[in-house]
Amino acid sequence: MKQLLNTLYVMTQGAYLSLDHETVRVEVGGELKLQVPLHHLGSIVTMGNVMISPFFLGKCGDDGRAVVILDRNGRFKCRMVGKTSGNVLLRQEQYKTVQDETKNTAIAASMTAGKVKNARNVLMRSAREAADPAEEKLLRKSADVQANALFHLKTPRDADHVRGLEGEAAAAYFDVFTLMMKPAERDTLPMNGRNRRPPLDPVNALISFLYTLLLNDCISALEGVGLDPQMGFLHVPRPGRPSLGLDLMKEFRSFLADRLAITLINRKQVTIEHFEPRPGGAVYLNEKGRKEVVASYQKRKQEEVDHPLLAEKSPIGLLPHLQARLLARHLRGDLESYVPFVHA
Repeated sequence: MKQLLNTLYVMTQGAYLSLDHETVRVEVGGELKLQVPLHHLGSIVTMGNVMISPFFLGKCGDDGRAVVILDRNGRFKCRMVGKTSGNVLLRQEQYKTVQDETKNTAIAASMTAGKVKNARNVLMRSAREAADPAEEKLLRKSADVQANALFHLKTPRDADHVRGLEGEAAAAYFDVFTLMMKPAERDTLPMNGRNRRPPLDPVNALISFLYTLLLNDCISALEGVGLDPQMGFLHVPRPGRPSLGLDLMKEFRSFLADRLAITLINRKQVTIEHFEPRPGGAVYLNEKGRKEVVASYQKRKQEEVDHPLLAEKSPIGLLPHLQARLLARHLRGDLESYVPFVHA
């Protein structure tokens, strides 16, 4: 079992990270702010103007510890890792499976079914908690769209058919997303459908930021078992795009990122004061907002849930690693099919 290690997020502008024996020092203006043993850290994520010493980068490369650089808004800039790890024969099977339309479609459909099933569970939970009967009806109607997509995902024609079903389910899901927020929060934190690159409202800014954090965790999980994060089954491979990372994160988007976003809003842990507008209509979390979201995300990852296939409890933060291992076992032929994670 892989140990759940921490991710160090450095968001203070002007911070400098350096190596001190087996620890990382974080200094700001020459003053030591934090010193952490490296054996506690699985990855490093910096945001904005954060400097890193070459010796520290080299140590992370030797240890297999990823360093991810985001801009101040949380948008991905680059990811630095050490030598390619894992069994080259596993990656060879991955590439062969992508070229096999039948096998590729089966994995894509399974991953998408996991996403849709988890989205439906989130909708049904919100419907049960809804105080307004009209809103409950709309939430259940969206859940019915998810159920219809699940039915057709049992017999997908090809990957394009899977993408079409996913698109229909996602549209219905985000049409009622604000109904999962408390009525008092909908006016102060509006959402105009799902939009990104850039996000145009506070809720989309929050969701997109959480998706970035989740994607980095999924990429690390795939690299950890030796899979190529760029060679996906549902997302078409493109230069520089972590297609398989985007595939894997689908299973966790609704119950981890989306549900966390709703909780933060409903509990007023994230308010309009945590966002700032940018030229062109873009909206992003400010530094205070990013710190609040990162702390809550890290705490959420420590919570334990039941893994239905493994019949044991697991920290949420380990789920991407467990699913990456199951995918690797399927590609090797040890499992008949890939079974996505479904959160009850």
